[in-house]
Amino acid sequence: MHDPRLTPARGDIAARYLEGKVAAARFVEGETFEVIDALAPLRQGPAANAEQMTQALRGESVTVYDRNGEGFAWGQLESDGYVGWLPDAALGKPGMPPTHRVIASRTLAFPGPSIKLPPVETLVMGSQLAVTREHGAFAITREGWHVPKPHLAAIGYRESDFVAVAERFLGTPYLWGGKSSLGIDCSGLVQVSLNAAGIGCPRDSDMQQDGLGKLLSTTESRTLRRGDLLFWKGHVAIARDADTIVHANAHHMATVIENTRDAIARIEAGGSALAAIKRL
Repeated sequence: MHDPRLTPARGDIAARYLEGKVAAARFVEGETFEVIDALAPLRQGPAANAEQMTQALRGESVTVYDRNGEGFAWGQLESDGYVGWLPDAALGKPGMPPTHRVIASRTLAFPGPSIKLPPVETLVMGSQLAVTREHGAFAITREGWHVPKPHLAAIGYRESDFVAVAERFLGTPYLWGGKSSLGIDCSGLVQVSLNAAGIGCPRDSDMQQDGLGKLLSTTESRTLRRGDLLFWKGHVAIARDADTIVHANAHHMATVIENTRDAIARIEAGGSALAAIKRL
C-alpha cells in the first residue's frame, strides 16, 4: 500500500519512476522547479482553501508532474518527499544552486547595504539562498538581496543541539502544516529542528514515530534524556530533560515548554495515551 502523502500517483497521472508499481492512465517524467516564495503552502487539493499539509521553504526543489491550469501545480518536494498542490506563482526555474541557508528563526532581506531600507522579503529558518559575494555586514544573494551575515551559514553547517533549535520557536503560533517561526505544528517543529542539525526527518508525526530512533522499553522510558521524542496519536514532543518537554500544540496554540508528567496527564485526559518514546 503506497502512502499518498509520499507517492506522486493519482488515477489519471503518476510519476514515471512509479510505472509498474502503481496504476495510472499515464506516467510523466516531471519537471524540476525551485520554490521562489519565502513560504509556499503545499495543499491537499488545488484550491486556496484546501487543507495545508506542509510548507515548502524558499530554495527547495520540487518535481512538478501536473498543473490544473488554474494556478496550481501538483508535485513532490525533494527534501522530504511530500506530495501535494503548490501555487504555480511560488515556483520558478532553478537558478544558481544554493550556497547558504538561514539559521536564524527568521531574517530580513534588504534591497541594498542598509538596514534603514524597506525589506524586500522575510526569510525563515531553513530557507536556502545562493550568495554571490559579501559587502560589509551583508551577504548578497543572486537576486541582489542583502541579508545579514550572522543569520546565514554555509549549506553544510550543522547545529550541535537540535533541542536548542526547537527552543528558539517558543511562543511561535501553532499552525497546522506550518514549518516556520511564523507558524508551526508539532511535527514541523521536530523536522525543522532535526534538519538544522543535519538529521533527516520525515514530515508527519506517524512517519517520525515509525522512522526515527530506537523504541525505549518501559524501564528506559522512566528516565528521559534530552532529545528523546514522545509520541501520541497525531502528536509529538521533544524532551528537554528528565522533567520537561518542548512542543507545538493546539492546546496552547503555541510552542511551549511544559512539565512532562502534566502534559502526559492532560493529553491522556483528552483521550490520547502516550504511544511511544523514541531515542535518536
